[in-house]
Amino acid sequence: MQLSVNGIDTFVATGGRPFDPALPAVVMLHGAGFDHSTWALHSRWFAHHGYSVLAPDLPAHGRSSGAALPTIAEMADWTAALLDAAGAPRARLIGHSMGSLIALETSARHPDKVSGLGLIGTAATMTVGPDLLKAAEANDPDAFDMVSIWGLGFKAELGGSLAPGLWMHQGAQRVLRQSRPGVLFSDLNACNAYQNALAAAAQVKVPTTFVLGERDMMTPPKAGKTLAAATPNARTVVLPGAGHMMMVEAPDELLAALR
Repeated sequence: MQLSVNGIDTFVATGGRPFDPALPAVVMLHGAGFDHSTWALHSRWFAHHGYSVLAPDLPAHGRSSGAALPTIAEMADWTAALLDAAGAPRARLIGHSMGSLIALETSARHPDKVSGLGLIGTAATMTVGPDLLKAAEANDPDAFDMVSIWGLGFKAELGGSLAPGLWMHQGAQRVLRQSRPGVLFSDLNACNAYQNALAAAAQVKVPTTFVLGERDMMTPPKAGKTLAAATPNARTVVLPGAGHMMMVEAPDELLAALR
């Protein structure tokens, strides 16, 4: 569906069912350079099991208009505005990578709007290497290669998609290459600059699930566990053998952890 969020024409996937604000709401926030398709499998499960789902394309991503928001704080305020636009008073926020930082910051800035958190592939500091930042700033295709190669675990790079005929590596590249110039750099720069994760974690009042990949090279489990240790009422699940892209590498295990 289409929503106007702070004047931005925003595409929001709803998992194949109309959004009903009377049901418990789940907001699914994608990572840097990606879009709502990140949640193709999981949005449908929640939408068909008693929840209403909002899986937005952030501004300038996917089918949404506007300019990319340059900071995690601005993305968090935008997420709160998304809930208002949809008529949802509160929601459980599930975020992957950059999306996990947005979810965490939204909980700190707008605690009355958050009923729970699911933080996937996250870290206390999400430092981005200078080579990747430089390539993304130049809109160099090498940036897409770096994200997809470092993002997928070893087994995923060899194949093994649960969906017959699909190649996980090329699927990630396809979405990244369709992103607008400058969007990946803006996202990565926002992650790199964000230093409020530990302070935000200490303010969390709701149940929080951390889902970490054992073989994640972008946000190693150790970094995620540091953030989990600072979060009250947190539980941590480590997915064996998984890299950063757990939604496609280990979809069933991820769903079990989020449920």
